[in-house]
Amino acid sequence: MPELPDVLIYVERLAAFVGGHVLERVRLASPFVVRSFDPPIRELEGKTVHGVERIGKRIVLAFSEDLFLVCHLMVSGRLRWRPHGQAIAKKVGLAAFDFDSGTLLFTEASTKKRASLHVVRGRAALEPFDRGGIEPLVASVAELQSAIQRENRTLKRALTDPRILSGVGNAYSDEVLFAARLSPVKLTSRLEPEELSRLHQALVSTLTSFIERTRAEVGEGFPETVTAFREDMAVHGRYGKPCPECGTKIQRIRHADNEVNYCPR
Repeated sequence: MPELPDVLIYVERLAAFVGGHVLERVRLASPFVVRSFDPPIRELEGKTVHGVERIGKRIVLAFSEDLFLVCHLMVSGRLRWRPHGQAIAKKVGLAAFDFDSGTLLFTEASTKKRASLHVVRGRAALEPFDRGGIEPLVASVAELQSAIQRENRTLKRALTDPRILSGVGNAYSDEVLFAARLSPVKLTSRLEPEELSRLHQALVSTLTSFIERTRAEVGEGFPETVTAFREDMAVHGRYGKPCPECGTKIQRIRHADNEVNYCPR
């Protein structure tokens, strides 16, 4: 699932590509991707994009007349920028948004079809999409401590809970914990002040580093290879491979659809 670094770059590039432009037409290949009905999605046609924002892992396009399009990519959803009028791919295509500057395609390479679109009117209608987690790049050590210690849970669960931390998921939580030298199964109630400080520092530095790397890779273009498994990651997706620091084999813990990757040392 695209997380904060990837979603933030999507937001930046969407602002560059569609900000100030008019949405001419909406084409739906899968009507079920639209999870709201009032206002109808067709009401966005003819409206201008005034801004692009992030709410957790959601992308929000703000249109004229106080209309908002909320896009949740979930695990396999992706956005593609293509020439005006590009056809929607038959197997993975969900929708196309034809702007006067080009076409934004919304795809999902999964049969589960979890990705979604909502259209709402008024900024107050965006509040239900905010799960309440703190913003990791601006939160203080004290705010992080208060958020993750409200309930006693493992660090892995705490970092991936959108009610606690906004925009961090399975992939980057592994990288943050590796950088902080903290076990994913350590309980939040047992964190020492020095460990909290390390966690806060690792959270900011890891996310910032991947944001800068992704921004440099995309440049003036549009994200094409958004993935949770990057070659430059230290532990995530590297089960059985040597730890880049000590050479110990990376281990994993699987639970349902989630997986924890970590160095046992």
